Amino acid sequence: MQGASGQGWQDVSVTNTAPPADTAAPDRADLVVESVPDASTGAALHVQHVAWDDPRALALRSRMDVEMNERYGDPGVVEDPAVKAARDAVLRVHPEQVHATVLVTDEAGRAVAHAVLRDLDGEWEVKRVIVDSVERGRGLGRLLMAELEAVARAGGARRLILQTGDRQPEAVRLYERVGYTRIPTYEPYVDALPNSICFEKPLV
Repeated sequence: MQGASGQGWQDVSVTNTAPPADTAAPDRADLVVESVPDASTGAALHVQHVAWDDPRALALRSRMDVEMNERYGDPGVVEDPAVKAARDAVLRVHPEQVHATVLVTDEAGRAVAHAVLRDLDGEWEVKRVIVDSVERGRGLGRLLMAELEAVARAGGARRLILQTGDRQPEAVRLYERVGYTRIPTYEPYVDALPNSICFEKPLV
């Protein structure tokens, strides 16, 4: 996530149609892997694996970028272009790194939550976690994180890691509630995003 301050963005996306990495988990794209009732309404929610460039995934990532720009932007601050370029470079998600793109969809097929697992130098990293702003507080984040764990375990991951920003307290609460613990900021975020908050969750 990112903004003019450069202090905490989680990530940005690159949109193209490159295939998943050879090291990805077994292909489950376009597969509904679980249907559960919404705790508040009883309506069905579906956990679905989709392609990185699925239009619903693209739309949610775009909305996430808008929200993060608003959250991290500092009015009146002129950012050094070199700082912005360095930050964007470390936050970029390349499609060939992606193990899985996961959506939670409602009964109408509308995507209400999104997350990605990618390969980061052999680690399994959680990226681009977003829940539609009008759907928050319904447990969708927990549902997403549980599916990411299932995918990573099936792929042989020993742990999951993630990076978030210091202006996303609700994200920090979610990660702590589902069993993540804080770790020192890891590369490539150390210099480009010094105010990162990083986590891990062992799977073995």
